[in-house]
Amino acid sequence: MVSRTDTRGNGESPKPVAVMLEIDEGRAGQRLDNFLMSQLRGVPRTRVYRMVRSGEVRVNKGRKQAAYRLQIGDVVRVPPVRQSEAGEVRVPTNQLEAFSDWILYEDSHLLAINKPAGLAVHGGSGLSHGLIELARKARPELKQLELVHRLDRDTSGVILLAKRRSALRQLHESLRMRTAHKTYWALVSGAWPARQQQVKLNLARDVLRSGERMASVNPEGKFALTRTSILKKYDGATLLACEPVTGRTHQIRVHTQAIGHAILGDPKYGLDEDNRRWRERGLKRMFLHAAQIDIPWQDGRLQISAPLDGDLAHWLEALNERT
Repeated sequence: MVSRTDTRGNGESPKPVAVMLEIDEGRAGQRLDNFLMSQLRGVPRTRVYRMVRSGEVRVNKGRKQAAYRLQIGDVVRVPPVRQSEAGEVRVPTNQLEAFSDWILYEDSHLLAINKPAGLAVHGGSGLSHGLIELARKARPELKQLELVHRLDRDTSGVILLAKRRSALRQLHESLRMRTAHKTYWALVSGAWPARQQQVKLNLARDVLRSGERMASVNPEGKFALTRTSILKKYDGATLLACEPVTGRTHQIRVHTQAIGHAILGDPKYGLDEDNRRWRERGLKRMFLHAAQIDIPWQDGRLQISAPLDGDLAHWLEALNERT
């Protein structure tokens, strides 16, 4: 955690004070919230968002949104944080032991993980830890390890972590320029229309007071495009391959729900009746899996795939497939 203390010799315990950090080339292009999380390690993400919304965090003496991308020369005011708000992050021993089995690809700049469902990408909102805290515990020698992008807590599959700021900057650029391509597998309710090969609906995002993020179809929202293709048809469900061309919050979940075919097991956007019926048939979680990512890498392209976990794969095989 970046912090400076009040070292005035008045006999009292040192107090944390705000620090002013100038953004260099290594941090340019990073989102403000992700930058703050890297500086305030151990502080819950909900607390970081409150700092941004309340104006405790300033960029060039002004307020910015959490999604603001930092530029070279920006000066960020990082507010003081009580030590009790950070503290030592503890992660379960079984997850530390399993971490190496989750690795899909690794080189000197990049780490690709097959994230299990139920594990958040970061701590906060009542969670003691997430994937990034776990990864830093498992690989303490990687001092600059950062998340490249996010996955919802209940979504499994491939997620990228950058080992160096130069790699983080390069990967963020490929995501912004849409030269990186992600493919998700989603099992949706009902028979998806074969003619429905894309969903193009603007999305708006809200952050609730609890810190929970929600999205909704809104003509005044941001442009969002998801391409879809049918992989398999089942009795009462369709397995889709979904490519989110844009990267909006909960994009695939909201787009499929808006068409009338919500993702099965989705606790936020699915129908309770559908979820209950499929839970009785053995589906224990939301069926959304980040199956593949294809990125420009080292003068070529790198394609990384993540298999379904065994329980979900076996459950899918047991479904009655339609021809």
